[in-house]
This record gives sequence, C-alpha cells and structure tokens, in this order.
Amino acid sequence: MIDKLTSNYLLWEETLPGGAHSSFTMRRGTALRITDVEGGANLAALFYNQEEKLERYNMPDTLKAQHTAHLSKGYVLYSDMGRVLASITDESCGWHDTVCGMSNAALVEAKYGKADYQQMRNDMHRNARDSMLIELGKWGLGKRDIVPNVNFFSKVTATEDGTLNFQRGHSKAGDFIELRFEMNVLVVLSASQHPLDPHPEYTPKPVLLQALRCEAPSESDLCRNFRPENVRGFYNTELLFR
Repeated sequence: MIDKLTSNYLLWEETLPGGAHSSFTMRRGTALRITDVEGGANLAALFYNQEEKLERYNMPDTLKAQHTAHLSKGYVLYSDMGRVLASITDESCGWHDTVCGMSNAALVEAKYGKADYQQMRNDMHRNARDSMLIELGKWGLGKRDIVPNVNFFSKVTATEDGTLNFQRGHSKAGDFIELRFEMNVLVVLSASQHPLDPHPEYTPKPVLLQALRCEAPSESDLCRNFRPENVRGFYNTELLFR
C-alpha cells in the first residue's frame, strides 16, 4: 500500500497555528488532508469556485441533498450551482459541524477578554469572521461573500427543544479529514475556537495541512454513490471539464 504522505503524492505541507488563518487554491485532482495536531481543534472553512467566485459552498443544499445535519466520510460539499466542490473521502471524527457559524470580535471579547495587537502583539485574540475577511480581501472578496461555513473537528448536537450542545473532547490528537477537490477551489481557513466552545480561556489549536495528488473518482466511488443526489452533482461538475 502506498503511503501518500511520504511518497511523491505529497505536494506541500504546513502547520496552521492556533488562531491563524490562510487561503489558497486547490486544483481538481488534488486532496487536502487536515490533521488536528493536539486535539480539540476547530477549523472554520469556506469554499469558492476559483474560476468564478460567485459560486461558493452552499450549506442548505449540502445538507438537504444528502439528508444530514453534519458531515462525515462519504458526504460532499455542494456549491450553490448544484456542483460538487469537494468530497470527504476519509476522516476519523465521524462528525463535523455545519450549522453554528463562526466567532466574531464581540463574542471573543465577551468570552475571553480584550487582547488586541497593541497590547499583546502576536498573542492577540483573533476571531474567525475578521480572519476570514482578511483572507477574502486578498482575492477581491468581502463581507457579502461570507456564507455559512463548515467547522471541521467540532460536534454540536441538539436537544428536543432545539438547544445546541457543544461536545467537548470530540476530536483527539491525530484525528484527520481528507477532502478531494472535484473543481478548482479557493479554500479559506481560520483555526479559531468554535463559537459554542465553553472553554473559559482563549486556546485555539493548530492544524496540519497536507496537499496531495489524487486519482479522479471512478463510477463506483463512495462519495459519488453515497446519496442518489450525488450522482447528479458529480455529473453537473464533470460537465465543466469535458
């Protein structure tokens, strides 16, 4: 069996520190493996069609087309044009949050206190929304382009009365998720704490990012056939590349 992480499948890797943010393009035919380095990470993520950025990840369509409220192995990330941006080909957590959004400056200050750059320099308290805006600005995007995001490595459940409960200790050190990209996709990331994380201290965790070459999905591919609707989603996507 080929170890893709030590062979010529590996394109690049870097560690995204806790609280940091990044953005980059993943091409069709590549995959991104994300690893929770220490345990307890949360990675807020947004996805856009690199060729036409008005097309972007659509949370409602992703959930209703696959009859789910969270993401795990086999599910795909749909765009608002009914195409598949990326597929979850493997992961170890079993649950990634899709409904709770991202932290903002007011929430972070209320939970963890004020710690701006003038006071703390690189130890300042960052929030996901401002981090996303910094990265989006690099690509000509802004506030109107922020949509409901994915929170990788976080699990939130709901009680019968609709109360949302953050599950502490869900992701362990070494847990991972692997995304295969079916389009050329702009990926925007923020390693910020989940907005419902009850931890009383500002302690965002790092994640390891590893870009890999990968094979195109076959007709028997798990993600393609995971839900009947996904067959149509892959067909719509592949029309762009014929």
